[in-house]
Amino acid sequence: MIFNDRRDAGRQLVAQLMASYAGQGQHVVVLGLPRGGVPVAYEVARALGAPLDVFVVRKLGVPGHEELAMGALASGGVQVINEEVLSYLGLDEEAIDVAARAEAAEIARRERLYRGDRPAPVLADRTVIVVDDGLATGATMRAAVAALRRLGPARIVVAVPVGTAATVAELGQEADEVVCLATPEPFWAVGTWYHDFTQTSDAEVRQLLAAGHPGVEDVHPEA
Repeated sequence: MIFNDRRDAGRQLVAQLMASYAGQGQHVVVLGLPRGGVPVAYEVARALGAPLDVFVVRKLGVPGHEELAMGALASGGVQVINEEVLSYLGLDEEAIDVAARAEAAEIARRERLYRGDRPAPVLADRTVIVVDDGLATGATMRAAVAALRRLGPARIVVAVPVGTAATVAELGQEADEVVCLATPEPFWAVGTWYHDFTQTSDAEVRQLLAAGHPGVEDVHPEA
């Protein structure tokens, strides 16, 4: 299965979500992981009649080896720590605090850029459908699920067009439900399964979020 672009992938993903989540109004909220997950999430939210927002997740890198994650920080200040990495490397709370302060500033910057003055959605007791354009290692999505769990939603649904079978199985142990249209083998990379995998811009994210909140702006993104 190859998708034309992220919007096409979102429209195809909706078919697997309609029966369970359409027509529930404000009880369901759709969150896109920026930037690439937002165009997919837009189509899901529009079809389900649910509000759309973003959930920003930033990796907390080990000092001097930032590519190695010792945890993650997410929207709302929710922090998830990998205790095994901390213990193995002998890192202390100061290392976490330094990384967290830097990433908290970046999360705040991105949320202001994407959301403007709109408040973050209340997620407690709601069904949260968190969407990305694909799952490779799944590290960002796992951090998102762990962070979302601490905000008290009634149900967390991970929805992606394509992913590796192993990652989908792992997330199935952490989310309440995982919806994935295709788990091709060999996988290679997420972009392999799109004809157009052009990087999503900040401007596009802002436009889609505005269109997902009627009355905020009179915006109607073209398909």
